[in-house]
Amino acid sequence: MEAFDILLQASFWAAAIRIATPFIFGVLGALICERAGVLNLGIEGIFVAGALSGWLAVYLGAGLWTGVGVAALVGACLGLMHGCFTVVLGLSQHVTGIGITLFATSASYFGYRVAFPAVTSPPRIEAFQPINVEALSIIPIIGPALAQQTALTWAAFACVALTALVIYRTPLGLAIRAVGDNPASVDAQGLSVTALRMGALAVGSALMAVGGAFLTMSAFNAFFFGMINGRGWVCIALTVFASWRPGKALIGALLFGAFDAYQVRLQTLAGGVVPSQIFLMMPFILSIIALILVARKADYPRALMKPFIKGER
Repeated sequence: MEAFDILLQASFWAAAIRIATPFIFGVLGALICERAGVLNLGIEGIFVAGALSGWLAVYLGAGLWTGVGVAALVGACLGLMHGCFTVVLGLSQHVTGIGITLFATSASYFGYRVAFPAVTSPPRIEAFQPINVEALSIIPIIGPALAQQTALTWAAFACVALTALVIYRTPLGLAIRAVGDNPASVDAQGLSVTALRMGALAVGSALMAVGGAFLTMSAFNAFFFGMINGRGWVCIALTVFASWRPGKALIGALLFGAFDAYQVRLQTLAGGVVPSQIFLMMPFILSIIALILVARKADYPRALMKPFIKGER
């Protein structure tokens, strides 16, 4: 198999889309928070909490979509916690976000050990199964690749369209963009800056948690330590790459997924001649290069990381 032939395989693109799905949810969540002017560095911990809570709910007998709802609710609660410190009290968004990550990660691992004190291999659940859409089979390569995806991947695609619609085509989206650029003008219009930012944090964090739930309820079918493996931090970088636009967020997530799937197959081609660590670094190095090239022209929300205190100039 030649390196170029990999790009023509449906299995490669199926893996790329599958790897990209949690990033799509995570980047959309970060995008919504930052559009409202709040940096949410709690994303890594929210991923872990969503992965555990959704999987645990299904393991205890809940339906798959109920598990997704539980994960989203846990994520929303963590987002509101972040908002209480940063939006209401005006504390540092960096420090609070890292604190949320440490808290959510530690609490999740502690909860897992309390629930399964003597388990050495994580229990598995009946996860989401691929949805084969017959109409897509006529599309070469991409059609069979999409046929191997589960409902959560299709939900991620729908969230991209819905987020773009809300952000650019509704009064609520206009208010969210305005509160991320000039919260004083939003306040002058009689709207609540606090309510808008808290709402954006709740929704954005819920999406992040669903990204974590995808890993346990669609990709791996189980929860284990270290499974998030820095995906939250990659989402923060991809948000800048996307310039806070949902469509570009989808492209960035798919590119990262393709890089990651490609390096796995290149390892097989190399046959141990090149150290595997070199291939494992490839997606991150290429993402950093792309980020450097794009970030120079990035149009940041002007009030990002700036607390708003009513009546204060």
